[in-house]
Amino acid sequence: MQIPSGYHTESPKRPATQDDGIAGLVTILDYVRANGPTTRPRLVEATGLSRAVVTQRVTELLDHGLLENGELGPSTGGRAPRIVHFRAGAGHLLAADLGATSTSVAVVDLSGKILCHVEEPSDISSGPEASLGRVEELFQQCLADVDAPGSLWGIGIGVPGPVEFEQGRPVSPPIMPGWDGFDVRGRFADYEVPVFVDNDVNVMALAELRAGVARGSENVVFVKIGTGIGAGIIVRGQLHRGTQGCAGDIGHIQATNDQSIICRCGNVGCLEALAGGAALSRDAAGLAQDGRSPLLAKLLEEKGSLEAADVAFAASHGDAPATELIVNAGRLVGSTLAGIVNFFNPSLVVIGGGVAGSGDLLLATIRQGVYQRSLPLATRDLLVKRSTPGGLAGVVGAATMVTDELFAPQRLGQWLAAGTPGGS
Repeated sequence: MQIPSGYHTESPKRPATQDDGIAGLVTILDYVRANGPTTRPRLVEATGLSRAVVTQRVTELLDHGLLENGELGPSTGGRAPRIVHFRAGAGHLLAADLGATSTSVAVVDLSGKILCHVEEPSDISSGPEASLGRVEELFQQCLADVDAPGSLWGIGIGVPGPVEFEQGRPVSPPIMPGWDGFDVRGRFADYEVPVFVDNDVNVMALAELRAGVARGSENVVFVKIGTGIGAGIIVRGQLHRGTQGCAGDIGHIQATNDQSIICRCGNVGCLEALAGGAALSRDAAGLAQDGRSPLLAKLLEEKGSLEAADVAFAASHGDAPATELIVNAGRLVGSTLAGIVNFFNPSLVVIGGGVAGSGDLLLATIRQGVYQRSLPLATRDLLVKRSTPGGLAGVVGAATMVTDELFAPQRLGQWLAAGTPGGS
């Protein structure tokens, strides 16, 4: 997927109930960021703010360097209006997506356009110092490879475990030994810019909302099926993190009473322990070792280990035991999502992650489970789609997290007078 140079999603019209300065600036900035270049008359129509307020706030944003004047727009009968643009090149961001088995970093401009991207295999269990040290090395490598615009404005990092968002610290992450309570934000304090840390599924959900298949949707569930399983929840166009930041941790919903299926979290019968990538790898190895799947046995002998992609490969080549693994995983995920659909009533469910990208069989089985087990009204207009940003979702979402936070009403006023967020 080509990441757009700006997000073009029609924002809902906001009522001009009260403009305290910052609120008007945020309203206008959000609209231009979401919809691209526009005119002052269009801003009046779209935001509900008065013409005088729009003129004043646009002037302030021009003075602060967040907007810039462009060419003349089409006339509607009078003088042609001047088009204003978001200054995506006013600064740049560093974004990192740490998965269980890979690390992805990028340099991104303020509109979400990726200027440099590097991805490599990694092991999150190596601990925070080793993992984040490598992230910093990759940041510097990327910065050396591109002419990044403006100054550094912020850093966004996604990690594969629960995060207390306000503190920027992982909390008891099942697959991240040594990370519990680690000050990820403090690790990058030397950069002297705001640092935001969140669960990797939340940042991927933001990528879908701003630059993917969920653009323009209000209520969305994004599901990542990778080594583990998690969900990002979008409510009325905003990411819902919950009270402590762990909303959407569906991988640890109990999917069976079988006491022999022990999850990495310590509980039994978790969805992740039955249908996640690690579970598929485990079960595929069993099929190979006991001779039930000659194809998986051959792959195991050649590679030394099996991954979820190998299961999908075997299933696509007619291997019945591998097909059964995929179908069973899809049924379990679909059944769990049906409960979430009945409870939340979203308009869209997006399926992403490494396992989800392995083939159509899993997605079709998940769809079937959701539609069969959800209430008719909940599924009347429900769509279940595959993720579109693909391997870039993590870094796009991490960058989106940073700009959303920097331009939020409670933060914009803290740094606007200084010109950039550096040092704030």
